[in-house]
Amino acid sequence: MTNPFEVPEQYREVYDQAFRYAKDKLHPLFAKMDDDDWYPEHLMRELGEAGYIGITADAEYGGSGADLFTAGMICEAFGYWNVNAVAIWGPHENLCLNNILRNGNEAQKKKYAPRMISGEWVGALALTEPGAGSDALGGMRATAVRGTDEQGEHYILNGNKTFISNGPVADVVLVYAKTDPKRGAKGISAFILEKGMPGFSVAQKFKKMGWRGCPTGELVFDKVRVPAENLVGVENEGVGIVMSGLNIERAFLAMGTIGECQRCLDLAAEYATQRKQFGQAIGTFQMVQAHLAEMYTELEAARALAYKALFRCNDLEKGGGGRGDIHMLTAAALLKAGEMNLMVVDKAVQIFGGNGFIWETEVNRHYRTAKITTIGGGTSEVRKLIIAQELLRKAGA
Repeated sequence: MTNPFEVPEQYREVYDQAFRYAKDKLHPLFAKMDDDDWYPEHLMRELGEAGYIGITADAEYGGSGADLFTAGMICEAFGYWNVNAVAIWGPHENLCLNNILRNGNEAQKKKYAPRMISGEWVGALALTEPGAGSDALGGMRATAVRGTDEQGEHYILNGNKTFISNGPVADVVLVYAKTDPKRGAKGISAFILEKGMPGFSVAQKFKKMGWRGCPTGELVFDKVRVPAENLVGVENEGVGIVMSGLNIERAFLAMGTIGECQRCLDLAAEYATQRKQFGQAIGTFQMVQAHLAEMYTELEAARALAYKALFRCNDLEKGGGGRGDIHMLTAAALLKAGEMNLMVVDKAVQIFGGNGFIWETEVNRHYRTAKITTIGGGTSEVRKLIIAQELLRKAGA
């Protein structure tokens, strides 16, 4: 009988291959990215050449034609060796490219997917706005007004987006704006913008305590003329794209976190066998053993929930999500992963003691990055609200 709790062998093989690649190619970049906030400009092209972009894209666009869980296995392996690189690759692969593949028309996919899959173009997603925070839909102020001129039908886009991963370096940005402000969230549309469009600029690049080397910034859209053919899906129905994208984002982000925390557990266990105090390895002390046991238990619980959520995302229909069991499950997966991340990195630093407090140690790099997993993709508080509201809705029904 097949064990339903074991990852099928084909996924394990993908993980093993990605793990070896990341150890060889990504891990050597980690220290410089963190120390210097260095963006490795060669990264995306090398990932494209190695076949690690366009995992869910059909072969006709240059992709692998695999499912989301395959991409998640790669994300976990990459997260083990360089979680900062994941913060570049993930927004490109999952938030931008996969969204275009799921929701774009044939012309859009043919135009953008091949050059994104090769790594020639870097992608980003622009949803969050200054002042809106967790109320990304209700607080959205960016607008897109339809018009016509001698060049044809178009939209004029105005607004600001902030905390945009890859924003300062992106060639392609999937942007959300209100096309019918009176309808609120039901009047949102999605557009593909390209670097160089008049009126599209980067206002600032942020200096972050973690995810360093992943350029994050604020984008400005000042009367940007967007051709009508760059509208993704149907006008005023962008909320479905937003919500299904958020569900997938949460499950996907949890996978990179799992990899990062496995790395911290392995580093802590190894250190506990080598570091000696009072004439013996600290791993012989029961309190250190308790830390390791708790780290392992919480990590495995988070892994099981993350795997379940991403498997379920494989069957998410176009425009689906944002409601029901999948909405609750993906929120729970990232809630658990984020809280587990904080605990695991904290205990790893505790085991390393004074050495863990040093900026250049690897566990310290993870410690400074961990907090983002309780904020990005919807804060932990928002995730709890989603879970509670779905439970109450089901109980009331």
